[in-house]
Amino acid sequence: MVLLRKLPGMPGWPTALGLRLPQKFLFLLFLSGLLTLCFGALFLLPDSSRFKRLFLPRRATASTSSSSAASSSAAASSSSTRDTDLPRSPPAAAEPRHASPAAPRRLREKLRVAARPAPRARQQVQGDGRAEAATGAAPARDTRAPFRFDYERFRRSLRHPVRGRRTGEDPETRARRMKIKEMMKFAWDNYKLYALGKNELRPLTKNGHIGNMFGGLRGATVVDALDTLYIMELEEEFQEAKKWVEKSFDLNVNGEASLFEVNIRYVGGLLATYYLTGEEVFKSKALELGEKLLPAFNTPTGIPRGVINLGSGMSWSWGWASAGSSILAEFGTLHLEFLHLSELSGNPVFAEKVMNIRKVLNRVEKPQGLYPNFLSPVTGNWVQHHVSIGGLGDSFYEYLIKSWLMSDKKDSEAKKMYDDALEAIEKHLVKKSAGGLTYIAEWRGGVLDHKMGHLACFSGGMIALGAEHAGEERKQHYMDLAAEITSTCHESYARSDTKLGPEAFRFDAGTEAMATRLSERYYILRPEVVESYMYMWRLTHDPKYRQWGWEVVKALEKHCRVEAGFSGIRDVYTTTPTHDNMQQSFFLAETLKYLYLLFCEDDVLSLDDWVFNTEAHPLPVNHTNFKASVQQ
Repeated sequence: MVLLRKLPGMPGWPTALGLRLPQKFLFLLFLSGLLTLCFGALFLLPDSSRFKRLFLPRRATASTSSSSAASSSAAASSSSTRDTDLPRSPPAAAEPRHASPAAPRRLREKLRVAARPAPRARQQVQGDGRAEAATGAAPARDTRAPFRFDYERFRRSLRHPVRGRRTGEDPETRARRMKIKEMMKFAWDNYKLYALGKNELRPLTKNGHIGNMFGGLRGATVVDALDTLYIMELEEEFQEAKKWVEKSFDLNVNGEASLFEVNIRYVGGLLATYYLTGEEVFKSKALELGEKLLPAFNTPTGIPRGVINLGSGMSWSWGWASAGSSILAEFGTLHLEFLHLSELSGNPVFAEKVMNIRKVLNRVEKPQGLYPNFLSPVTGNWVQHHVSIGGLGDSFYEYLIKSWLMSDKKDSEAKKMYDDALEAIEKHLVKKSAGGLTYIAEWRGGVLDHKMGHLACFSGGMIALGAEHAGEERKQHYMDLAAEITSTCHESYARSDTKLGPEAFRFDAGTEAMATRLSERYYILRPEVVESYMYMWRLTHDPKYRQWGWEVVKALEKHCRVEAGFSGIRDVYTTTPTHDNMQQSFFLAETLKYLYLLFCEDDVLSLDDWVFNTEAHPLPVNHTNFKASVQQ
């Protein structure tokens, strides 16, 4: 045993330990090795480690070496910030549009809580660097080139005034529309008061929620609400939102973002507001943010990964996604926005990215003509044979028919893909319950799961929209199918005590259109059912759709309106539900917008001129080429 000895002058502490010369040498050798090991461990810490940043500069990633990322970071230096939760947890966090009950149209059910990327997934991205460099996207060209989009010509091409003519409406319809406008103002005013700049309002605790779904971007509710405020002629509130975008919306962020959610909410919201107003700030922010998303496409196939760091450009797949796969509803829901980014910038790279996705999908074999939800961005092959028209699959199909409509019915490839997919869905997934309710089941390798998610209820409106342009022999058939599915979704609301629908409902064990599991009984202010009501009203003018929509308004007022905003509820089958303390941004972007349009005349955001992205942001139909000649 070594004892400490007190010596005059207190010599160096190895000597104070009474060590002999060989022992001193071994001790110092051990100590130097320990220090080397500790310092070397810094290099193994993740880039996001605060401890690491104390000692080492942030490393440039493989993605930042591409010229597209370089141009995006250069653009980012001139602008303004945001932030939110990667997956949306059912009651209390921002909901991703495309989560399914089996895995995270937003991360639902079982995997809602599992959205952080696994370390292995990040290593895979770095390991794929060489292959990605070889097959990655062409460098983004400078979107600030002397190209000019002719906005005035675009506005002249519209066949109807954006806000309609407001002639000849009955007093009851107008009163109901004004009620929905008041709900929007109430939701916005409370967000502005308690949470401006945060991503969502927590109305019970009267504070804001940020989360991590948007990679450090803030103001999701601001950007999601912009076009709704404009359409509802809430002028003062629109100016408040615009001022925040101009002064406080910072794109210089460095966090892990959902490619899909940033695209549909932020890029979609900014694009829509530019087309509605002509304000350049919205266009420039949309283009700058669009460039930041491009590195996600740097994969061997060009299929983008689901998560991207908006600062470094590094991308990876969701940790819960099978074998590092990409999600159909995520990479399949970029087409509308990216075509408009090319249209406004003169930079074809955005359109090239999404057209390449089509090429990959057309090459791969579809089981029974169906599109499974998981695709490998490395091999371009399906990873699992799980097919859903709800979460994980939904908006892919929506964007096929809307791509065709947005092209002024020139994109025949999109129309054929939609027609073929719908034929397979009807053949294999559309079923009728013992009680006569038509629903769309999920398909798991040939075995049907007889359930529908709330997210799948958008399909009634989608099928009606497609039926309007089908051949005469099929038009009525698809309109009937759309009406039956919409009616089934209405039943899921009508059979609950609150008259609001559950997250998922089933058709088994004698149960029809009701949730049978506790984890499926909640309602988080979702829009899909009223979305179908709006389309069915516009295409049939059957008054029942307006009546059903008004029932939703009354239920929202009774069960979801609280002192400082609107909140989701945890159980639709009790008349005294518990609130989840979250006013989702999509409530302002979608739910209230679709309800408002349901009680408007058809020329307000006319379907002749506009298609809605999957976050209900209106994007114009390309009636003509709006590019002005290049300025010299």
